[in-house]
Amino acid sequence: MRSVLETDWFYWALAVAVGLPVGLVVLTEMHNALSRRGSYLARPVGLLRNYILPLGALLILLVKGGEISAETTTVRIVATVLGLVVMILLLSGLNATLFQGAPDTSWRKRIPSIFLDVARFALIAIGVGMIFAYVWGANVGGLFTALGVSSIVLGLALQNSVGQIISGLLLLFEQPFELGDWLDTPSARGRVIEVNWRATHIDTGSGMQVMPNSVLAGASFTNLSRPASSHSLSITTVFGTSDAPDEVCRLLTQIGGRLPQRRPGATPTSVALGRNEYRTSIPLRSPADDGAAKSTFLRWVWYAARRAGLHLDGAADDFATPEQMSKAVRKIAPALRLSHTEQLDLLAHSTLARFGAGEQVQFAGEIPSRMSFIVEGRIQVTVACKDGSILPVRTLAEDDFLGQTTLIREKALADGHAVVETTLLQVERDFLDRLVLRNPLLLQDIGRMIEERRTAAQQASTAVAEPSSVSTPSFNR
Repeated sequence: MRSVLETDWFYWALAVAVGLPVGLVVLTEMHNALSRRGSYLARPVGLLRNYILPLGALLILLVKGGEISAETTTVRIVATVLGLVVMILLLSGLNATLFQGAPDTSWRKRIPSIFLDVARFALIAIGVGMIFAYVWGANVGGLFTALGVSSIVLGLALQNSVGQIISGLLLLFEQPFELGDWLDTPSARGRVIEVNWRATHIDTGSGMQVMPNSVLAGASFTNLSRPASSHSLSITTVFGTSDAPDEVCRLLTQIGGRLPQRRPGATPTSVALGRNEYRTSIPLRSPADDGAAKSTFLRWVWYAARRAGLHLDGAADDFATPEQMSKAVRKIAPALRLSHTEQLDLLAHSTLARFGAGEQVQFAGEIPSRMSFIVEGRIQVTVACKDGSILPVRTLAEDDFLGQTTLIREKALADGHAVVETTLLQVERDFLDRLVLRNPLLLQDIGRMIEERRTAAQQASTAVAEPSSVSTPSFNR
């Protein structure tokens, strides 16, 4: 017994017999705890438990316990496998601690993947070289020297191409833009849909622009998506010299605030630039809305300027001619039970106005100052539900009207939008008051329609069903 205790292999074997089970138990508990928390360190701990600890114990038993020479092929194979697994552990551990758990705004998240791949390849090459040098006794110095010289020669031969690639990689490392951002570059304007180590792909709306990263790195460009919620569209319009600047700015600001592409909570601004020019800045949700917002704004301003008597591009509105007015009055005369004398009187108390498709004609919560009769076109009446959704109540066509609460001085319960270009004959409230006082039957007709429409709007605003399940009464006369 005394001779066994005095041998070196006994203590090594005892250390392995005790240390291996204890180490496996401890590492298993650590692995389970990290897995439950979803930690990135669970995989490195699993490698340590499943491979490195058993292989290390086997190597100790072979060299120290079995007193087998380190020069034998068996020991070298075990040492080689152990070295490879240790190398994998180091790479996995560095990746988990430095990059996978890094915050999104840190520099570690901005490193392009190609940089990480090159670094991994270099570490693997160094690790394999050390294994061959220390385990197998190979002379790897000459190999590394040859590789270094070859790299220098290749770099000198391809310095222009390599320089472009490096510039692109540095651009990716800085990350001045991300997927989905809108860029305005000297040669293209559009949304970034793909970024790789060589080029950036930009969707311009009329095709795909493939722009080398080196070109972007050497040029000045604008990221329209940063900072977030800061993009605005500027539109310049020209009005007549006789138009009051304050009135023009008020109209432009009002139209800009009604655009569906406007960013919620933001307010457009309009300023006079001189020489009859005005610039309107409209905050938008995204640069993707630029085209639609500009088209809609210019179209709506054309109609609104003519209704307000302003001269967009110096042009005057000649639509409401006496012939057009007389035709419109004759068209609505049966609905209002108008006599010939009353038709002539109506001409002096009404206006003919046109609205573009999509323009809002009536606003919920406002008291209309006029009753509007549809001469041509269609109007979609909608209400806002309690959950914020918009439900259509009905579509008004020719010979129908809206703004019926004008007579009773109550707020409108529904919004109205022109479906197509719509022409309205707008009748003043005072004239309607006198008209219904002289004609009790007309007052009854309008009163009945007011009640029907109020009931329909209230039912739709409180409904939780789909629009198709909402019952709407007929308003046709």
